[in-house]
Amino acid sequence: MSAESIQEQWNQHLNSVLTKMHAGGGKAGVATRDMVEDKTGLEILQAMLAGELPYPPIADTLDFSLIEVSAGKAVFQGTPQLKHYNPLGSVHGGWYATLLDSALGCAVQTMLPAGTAYTTAELGVNIVRAASHKTGPLRAIGSVLHCGRQLATAEARIVDADGKLYAHATTTCMVFAAQKA
Repeated sequence: MSAESIQEQWNQHLNSVLTKMHAGGGKAGVATRDMVEDKTGLEILQAMLAGELPYPPIADTLDFSLIEVSAGKAVFQGTPQLKHYNPLGSVHGGWYATLLDSALGCAVQTMLPAGTAYTTAELGVNIVRAASHKTGPLRAIGSVLHCGRQLATAEARIVDADGKLYAHATTTCMVFAAQKA
């Protein structure tokens, strides 16, 4: 299958997810603690995809979206835009880092029981290929390596429709009891 065909499939998948999210009432915002306190991490992310909970506003700012979750895995899709460029005329490293951090963190979140939260304690990013506004859609695929009671580790990759690697990252997240509403 050609890269163009895969890009088309990816964009159709993204549009399907966004349509479902918005049809369910989903919009950018922050869920309140009482909206999520009885849900597992995976249930929270599934509720975002269904439009039952708000999705993070950063997704609108940087033009990417969560498109798929399962236990230990999270997939985001984004397309670099000119507005993501740095003064050197290339996609800013912060765009890659934020996309990767989102995939990593949400992959960890899928493994957390209700009443548990996490935060990124360490993030290591390696950009290996430049992306541009002509690159087309990219996917960040995050996978959990370990999820314990206090620490979790994960890895993620940003790839294009040909499977070419653009960046990869690892994280260590602190896991802790969430505050009650």
